[in-house]
Amino acid sequence: MSEPTEWLIYRGIGEPHDGLPQLPPPPPWRDFSGGRGAPVDGDDSADRRLGIPGRIAEEHRPGAEELEMINAALYLRRPLLVTGDPGAGKSTLAHSVARELEFGKVLRWPIVSRSTLLDGLYHYDAIARLQDVQIASHAATNGGSEADSTQNVGSYIRLGPLGTALLPSDRPRVLLIDELDKSDIDLPNDLLNVLEEGEFAIPELERIVDRLPDGEADVLDHDGNKVRIKGGRVQCRAFPFVVLTSNGERDFPAPLMRRCIHLELDRPDHKRLASFVKAHLGEEAARSSEDLITRFLERSRSELLATDQLLNAIYLTHAAAPAGRDRLAELLIQRLDRPR
Repeated sequence: MSEPTEWLIYRGIGEPHDGLPQLPPPPPWRDFSGGRGAPVDGDDSADRRLGIPGRIAEEHRPGAEELEMINAALYLRRPLLVTGDPGAGKSTLAHSVARELEFGKVLRWPIVSRSTLLDGLYHYDAIARLQDVQIASHAATNGGSEADSTQNVGSYIRLGPLGTALLPSDRPRVLLIDELDKSDIDLPNDLLNVLEEGEFAIPELERIVDRLPDGEADVLDHDGNKVRIKGGRVQCRAFPFVVLTSNGERDFPAPLMRRCIHLELDRPDHKRLASFVKAHLGEEAARSSEDLITRFLERSRSELLATDQLLNAIYLTHAAAPAGRDRLAELLIQRLDRPR
């Protein structure tokens, strides 16, 4: 049996050493594609969340109620409000739908306490525009030609994830509004009209629409692509598949609830946890970690734990630290609701 310290890369010895080559490849959910080209489906975050393409579908299928609520939201063109404990698979659901129905890369809007509706719709960089106007004006006074700042106002506008999801297209995009319960008290109510009407205005374009060529302006979408906005308004054609997630930390106003399809995800059972491990780490890792999965389930009856904690522990104890694995797993899987 190997010594518990053999897997350590950083050893705290105070002397430089070339230990980095010993570091194994990253866990699949922390393997990023920058500089290697985009993945086949164009969304490396989907692979990180879902595991090896196809394997999660082979190992696990959603329950009947979960399937019915997802399809109800698709049929009715209504947002899907998904609640459940951390690690229950709420945000993964959005990526699963996008992959199976070929809806493209998931648009993700992570919510924090400072998030506003405008953050999700678009950003107008007034400071950059003012600076460019001043530079052009200075150039004109020195014999240059002054550019028409009205013509290129769209260069200073970039749509947010919600604004991009509402662009007119024949196929809907998937929009993940993640952890809505982290928002301030106003955001859920502010979302009502946009989610109901499927459109919004960009006042900076509306004010000058009569001076724009054909009333149109090019702006950047959330993916960094140029898109054309007509009349200063964005109006969807195919309503996006919107997934709002919540950890259940607060109640939402009734007007929002009646506009959503509500799905409550239960804590995953042993079979589902094993399927997650197989999807990300393979059959051997799942088989050799049955005891860790069992202990995780036993603890989760009285403690708040997240599935990604289990995956982290299995990856590390399976790939790097066969000795002392139980102690290391306990250190990695600490209850999230412990007193501070």
